[in-house]
Amino acid sequence: MRPSWDDYFMEIAFLVATRSTCLRRQVGAIIVKDKHIIATGYNGAPSGLLHCSETGCLREKLGIAPGQRHELCRGLHAEQNAIIQSAVHGVSIAGGTLYATTQPCVLCSKMLINAGIKRIVFSGSYPDELSLDLLREAQVELCPWSKREEMEQ
Repeated sequence: MRPSWDDYFMEIAFLVATRSTCLRRQVGAIIVKDKHIIATGYNGAPSGLLHCSETGCLREKLGIAPGQRHELCRGLHAEQNAIIQSAVHGVSIAGGTLYATTQPCVLCSKMLINAGIKRIVFSGSYPDELSLDLLREAQVELCPWSKREEMEQ
């Protein structure tokens, strides 16, 4: 049986996450418009810099909990990298859908709202209720995805 479009793109997002160099959480994101992949992103250090797998995790060393003090990290989030990749290639993502292996944080949510993302399909929660509040206020359609968990049971 053919997968639905959401299942297809979410499975690709999970594959993208395998490129992550984060020691705490591997996240993948893809931006899709008109059923075409515009950009992908995974969490990790900026291009050309040492990865956390080489330097160690600053957040772990400082005992910072998930969802707090985002600025104290070497890495960019998967969503941020997908947005940046779109910008580098001069492709608008306005009206697109983000597929992410984790619910976006508040910083990524604000960027996605301003970039014009209209729909977010995500798997897994993140301890950041403000991000969900802002996305709802901006009328971004939120679509929790759970097929992977169903497949693993």
